[in-house]
Amino acid sequence: MIRLIAGGYEEAGAAGLYPLVLEAGSLRVEPPVAGINNVSGGLRVPGTNRWYVVEERAGRVLLIDGDGGWQVIAAGESGGDGPCHLALAPDGRALAAANYDSGDVAVLTIGEDGLPSRSSAHRAVGSGLDAERQGGPHAHWVGYGRDGRLYATDLGVDRVLAFADAHMAEASVAFAAPAGSGPRQIAFHPVLPRAYLVSELASTLTVLDCSAEQWRAVATLSTLPAGIRTESLGGAMAIDAVGTRLYVTNRGHDSVATFALDRRGDAAVHGHVSSGGRSPRYLLLCGDQLLVAHEQAGGVTLLPIGADGLPQTVIARADVPGAAFLGVVD
Repeated sequence: MIRLIAGGYEEAGAAGLYPLVLEAGSLRVEPPVAGINNVSGGLRVPGTNRWYVVEERAGRVLLIDGDGGWQVIAAGESGGDGPCHLALAPDGRALAAANYDSGDVAVLTIGEDGLPSRSSAHRAVGSGLDAERQGGPHAHWVGYGRDGRLYATDLGVDRVLAFADAHMAEASVAFAAPAGSGPRQIAFHPVLPRAYLVSELASTLTVLDCSAEQWRAVATLSTLPAGIRTESLGGAMAIDAVGTRLYVTNRGHDSVATFALDRRGDAAVHGHVSSGGRSPRYLLLCGDQLLVAHEQAGGVTLLPIGADGLPQTVIARADVPGAAFLGVVD
């Protein structure tokens, strides 16, 4: 049995934070925890069952207790508007937040009690080709690399930014994405100096050599099947623990693309399967099972992964309205 949590959007009907139970190929939804709303990102504090989650619409970061009925321990501002993603520094002393609406990348200092407080923030300058989606900066993802630097994708200005320390005094451009592509999310290879970038507006996966401070594009592949012309956006990404398979969602085509990774970390299209719902926004790997959270319709679906690394058809579904985030509790 695996316990999980799922966050969803109130405007889609979500009534709070949803505990889920995954057991024997089935999914069960437990009554939602009211008062924890519009959770679209979060992470577990290592060695504990405490979680930092974002309340996107309220612009807040919450520290919640998984062992205490999901009670809120502390709440504070995220350092901007529309927080959607969090990353914890390797030493556990800083929490980075990507604030999509305002475009701010913020770093919150973590005290000895685990409570976050505002520290510093950076906002990119500029815009992109897409007047509707790229009128200004839109930070979408944050993460710490093995080099200790904090990285952030900015969908609005087509950049991957890098920060040398938590003070964020100066940002450098680790990678300049193609104009209008809309960088959304990055996954680092577990062993090799490779990073993988999903670009939302272009529906592409870019393989990056990140062995130097300036990253280099090795290859760019479509996340959609060949010949598909439907309107679609690149979505979520997950990489397996050994670095042989990478999964990306297509929102609009409503599918999961599987990429095989070779010993150099290069990617090749391995197949596509329906995600089982509309607008697959979040992916979670649980061993040989893949869970998909759908923002528009379809809730959370469960797809077993075959011996070839390809997800199979949906075998279970949980009714979580506006599902946007998933996490493994135990």
